Amino acid sequence: MTDSKYFTTTKKGEIFELKAELNSDKKEKKKEAVKKVIASMTVGKDVSALFPDVVNCMQTDNLELKKLVYLYLMNYAKSQPDMAIMAVNTFVKDCEDPNPLIRALAVRTMGCIRVDKITEYLCEPLRKCLKDEDPYVRKTAAVCVAKLHDINAQLVEDQGFLDTLKDLISDSNPMVVANAVAALSEIAESHPNSNLLDLNPQTINKLLTALNECTEWGQIFILDCLANYTPRDDRESQSICERVTPRLSHANSAVVLSAVKVLMKFMEMLPKDLDYYGTLLKKLAPPLVTLLSAEPELQYVALRNINLIVQRRPEILKHEMKVFFVKYNDPIYVKLEKLDIMIRLASQANIAQVLAELKEYATEVDVDFVRKAVRAIGRCAIKVEQSAERCVSTLLDLIQTKVNYVVQEAIVVIKDIFRKYPNKYESVIATLCENLDSLDEPEARAAMIWIVGEYAERIDNADELLESFLEGFHDESTQVQLQLLTGIVKLFLKKPTETQELVQQVLSLATQDSDNPDLRDRGYIYWRLLSTDPVAAKEVVLAEKPLISEETDLIEPTLLEELICHIGTLASVYHKPPSAFVEGSRGVQHKRLPGSAGSGESVESPEPASAAVPEATPSVIPSQGDLLGDLLNLDLTPPTSTAAPPPASGLQLGAMDLLGGGLDSLMGDDSEALGGDLGGNPMGAGFGAPASAMPPSFSAPASGGLDDLFDLGGGVGMPTGTYCPPKAMWLPAMKGKGLEISGTFARRSGVIQMEMTLTNKAMSVMTDFAIQFNRNSFGLAPAGPLQVLTPLSPNQSIEVSLPLNTLGPIMKMEPLNNLQVAVKNNIDVFYFSCQYPMSVLFSEDGKMESKVFLVTWKDIPNDNETQCQIKDCHLNSDAASNKLQGSNVFTIAKRTVEGQDMLYQSLKLTNGIWVLAELKVQAGSPVFTVSLKCRAPEVSQAVFQSYEAILKN
Repeated sequence: MTDSKYFTTTKKGEIFELKAELNSDKKEKKKEAVKKVIASMTVGKDVSALFPDVVNCMQTDNLELKKLVYLYLMNYAKSQPDMAIMAVNTFVKDCEDPNPLIRALAVRTMGCIRVDKITEYLCEPLRKCLKDEDPYVRKTAAVCVAKLHDINAQLVEDQGFLDTLKDLISDSNPMVVANAVAALSEIAESHPNSNLLDLNPQTINKLLTALNECTEWGQIFILDCLANYTPRDDRESQSICERVTPRLSHANSAVVLSAVKVLMKFMEMLPKDLDYYGTLLKKLAPPLVTLLSAEPELQYVALRNINLIVQRRPEILKHEMKVFFVKYNDPIYVKLEKLDIMIRLASQANIAQVLAELKEYATEVDVDFVRKAVRAIGRCAIKVEQSAERCVSTLLDLIQTKVNYVVQEAIVVIKDIFRKYPNKYESVIATLCENLDSLDEPEARAAMIWIVGEYAERIDNADELLESFLEGFHDESTQVQLQLLTGIVKLFLKKPTETQELVQQVLSLATQDSDNPDLRDRGYIYWRLLSTDPVAAKEVVLAEKPLISEETDLIEPTLLEELICHIGTLASVYHKPPSAFVEGSRGVQHKRLPGSAGSGESVESPEPASAAVPEATPSVIPSQGDLLGDLLNLDLTPPTSTAAPPPASGLQLGAMDLLGGGLDSLMGDDSEALGGDLGGNPMGAGFGAPASAMPPSFSAPASGGLDDLFDLGGGVGMPTGTYCPPKAMWLPAMKGKGLEISGTFARRSGVIQMEMTLTNKAMSVMTDFAIQFNRNSFGLAPAGPLQVLTPLSPNQSIEVSLPLNTLGPIMKMEPLNNLQVAVKNNIDVFYFSCQYPMSVLFSEDGKMESKVFLVTWKDIPNDNETQCQIKDCHLNSDAASNKLQGSNVFTIAKRTVEGQDMLYQSLKLTNGIWVLAELKVQAGSPVFTVSLKCRAPEVSQAVFQSYEAILKN
């Protein structure tokens, strides 16, 4: 007979009977009684009165009975803490039982009894179990530490359990390792600033070894831990990827997604020209496709994660379009998600296939799905220009079906197609106007009104069409009312003689008869414009509109990076960072992807673990109070006050001070802000060079090795001119309301210059230019106002050179050389971010004396050395030295060893940080090797990029 019999009894006086049975001498009767107690407890009866009798049953060799008693204890210990202490002796005794299952059971139950009074008694048994000879006991004890930490964190730290837990990462049993990682991760989550999981290459190696042998949930814990590690270089990154890749073929979808998360993160560090990078992309597709053959709920989770992956790396699934085609029996939530991914993967190569599918979907019976399918056709037209014509004809076919909701969705997306491709498909307007009477949804009515107003000159009876909407003006939604107001004003400006009464009627309805403030304000603005300056009204209302972008629903890049780091968690399903939905005291850490190595793209250096660095991660759009407030109060006159000079460099004798302290000024958060006005210090030509003199040399030990190298004398060659990168687009006209800004940075005669081309692509004149920088890593700030002396007429360009100084407020940016800029003119304030080459910060006094160089090189720890390769560089060592010296990278000595030239170089940044370099040039080889040593290794990656740019220029 099954145990269900225990749940069927509802006798009165049952507690007394159970009490008698629990105290029976017969073991079987005792066990039956405990089962009845557990059954009563499970269905919600209060059996706490039996606590002492049940606890007495703990003294037994029967494992099943012991488990039942422990289950009862866990449930009632909190309500009976004084009675629960009675059980402590048995726990301690059970922790020394010869049977490992009983030892593990005791330690597991101890962790689940959340009673403060008992915890201190449990420390000794837990310490023994953590060092138990049986791995099953050790793995259970590891999890118990995390539970105990949740109850009393201070006790766990005082007892040294955290150190024991760290030691378990080196355990010989993979399950113990996995549980230790899980426990440490859990504790680290509640204490984000504690460096519990100190991941280094040795630890990572142990975790990867354990990965192959532990259970699936153990693998997930280890993979999630690996995802928090930042590899030192692309070689280590590749090695980890190779060892994680086999997890992609695991049967458990959680393991697969955790492995994908690790690979997506570490791929950021692999150069794209690497063969392995292409191989990895190919390996990532099959496991993701396999996830789509699971049950619908799992499919949905997989699709939400794939949606993120496709936005970051569409090339992974570009050949797998067919697996996202909708099946007839897919639930609606899966269908809608698949549609979204289809559009993201749509390209010129597969657009015909996609459109055929979408047209099929538009004839389905599910209304929500049909609407989304019609919208998808419009999105395809906007995304793939070559397919626009085919998409428009497909939409017209759908309009001919006369299915109401299909027609309305088609009109909404055709409006967007008109915005993307002006003067191309307006011939379809007549067909749209035929369906005017069937429109009953606000969005469709608003879209139709916009089309009629925008193309009023092409529609003979535009006034009649808009007048028909006006009859029920007050019954329309706000969206339609606003669009109708603007549409009729457009019509009036195009056909003033015929529509004067109509425009007066709509302005009267909007201003006098409406209680909606938005509508009223817009009505008054139009009224005043039309009554005071019709020409200005025409320029405002009929201004050329910017083209709409192809992907308006992409997740913002910094959020996408964070979500990629949370693949396989709820964050990746909600598409929100954990901080948006996780409540409570636990600190939620914001995660970022590491920067890619060895590529010429914009590179983000990995977050340094230095305690001196404040945790400030600015967003691309500054906060209102940060920048916008200052900009709106810009003092556009040249500044008269001079900023305080920078603090004198603290360079003293001794190798430690020679390079030390640089990062303090770079990252310090106590630097004083420059206030609201634009300028810094309108200084002369030499203001960019630091005032601190080169430190005097000091005696260096005369030992072998590098010492004799410096007998070869000083620098090599003469400078050949400073490197200046080509201009890049910083603010496209679409984002700048017609203002286009491209620019670059250069260092000329010791002064940093921001050289810009401003182009007016709007219809109106631009004046009153001003510029301001957000706080940045090196305190870059304008040294004076932006000199645009004459108004910038439409279609006119002007070259502007803005001198910069390094006296501005300081905040560490990501990447280090990121600069957030706000430009104001008479139209608006525009924000953009750009990256300056590190070479503009190389100061003219960066040549170090040979003895100082030698001592400093030896004194900087080897851990601070970064080595990178520069490929396709066809220069000899002298030419390379000359090029670098032109950008203030000074060669101190040169020697030749076995046909390889070694150049020893130094440079100094404007904030006093010294960087020492060894450049290896092999005769006849296009590959240079650069080794950089610096007390602030955070700057090395950006300096290396400048090396590469200067030498390849």
